[in-house]
Amino acid sequence: MDSTMNVAAFQKLPVFHKMGEWWPIALGMVILFVPTFYDLMHGIWATEEQAHGPIILALSLWLLYRQWPRMTQDSTCVKSASGWAFVGIGLLLYILGRSQQVLAFEISSFIILLTAIVLLNFGWRGFAKVWFPFFFMLFMVPLPGQVVSLLTMPMKMAVSYVTEHILFWVGYPIARTGVILQVGQYQLLVADACAGLQTLLTLEALGLFYLNVVRHTAVLRNVVLALLIIPISFTANVIRVIVLTLITYHFGDAAGQGFLHGFAGMVLFLTALSLILATDSLLQWIVRRRQRRALPSSEGKT
Repeated sequence: MDSTMNVAAFQKLPVFHKMGEWWPIALGMVILFVPTFYDLMHGIWATEEQAHGPIILALSLWLLYRQWPRMTQDSTCVKSASGWAFVGIGLLLYILGRSQQVLAFEISSFIILLTAIVLLNFGWRGFAKVWFPFFFMLFMVPLPGQVVSLLTMPMKMAVSYVTEHILFWVGYPIARTGVILQVGQYQLLVADACAGLQTLLTLEALGLFYLNVVRHTAVLRNVVLALLIIPISFTANVIRVIVLTLITYHFGDAAGQGFLHGFAGMVLFLTALSLILATDSLLQWIVRRRQRRALPSSEGKT
């Protein structure tokens, strides 16, 4: 009797009363995935290649929180029993990932179980209103090492080639052998973290997040900006490698591999964001100019 009263009193606490039927689901997700995210924070998310993981997770949850009212206030959303299939798949991936230490399975299970929760409560119509945060979370799933290595090498070669020619053109004593840059008396290896696939995917995610937040009404503007995110990401990678090369040349190898190396990482994302904003502003100017040209002709017809 006392335990029943304690549970009832526990459920009447303000935070749980506000959450209603959601608190058992939230508690279950916390029990399952707090150990997972703890291991990630002290594991691959602490490395330079996967440091974007917690940022992607935080932004995804914020987007889901932001779009959640659109789903809950839609009376046409109908529960879907197909969510139970997602529960089974998610739990299976979690068990395999946790027991066999396959991080891609373990992280994917988090996304799939969240999808199952939405489907079981709001159906596919509700999921259609919040699909982007789930798609965005896919960027934090680590890709297989063989795929990363296969796709990263051509990107590093291209970044090294462009960096060499730009610095040589402005007068620096630089030469290149593969992905190794020789500037003055220093040699720099263009690593995966500087110009790899994960960096490109992170910058692509940044651009897609920007598109989702601003929500332009012009379709052409959205499509063109989405396509330009890839060359923007490549340009930002080149600028980062140039910055690291110049830091090493002028201040020594210790500076290039120390604090200023991390600072160059900040330069990467700030450069990418600045290029995205500048490109978006240019597209906005083009769209407005086209609208102004079309306006007189439409008035003449009336």
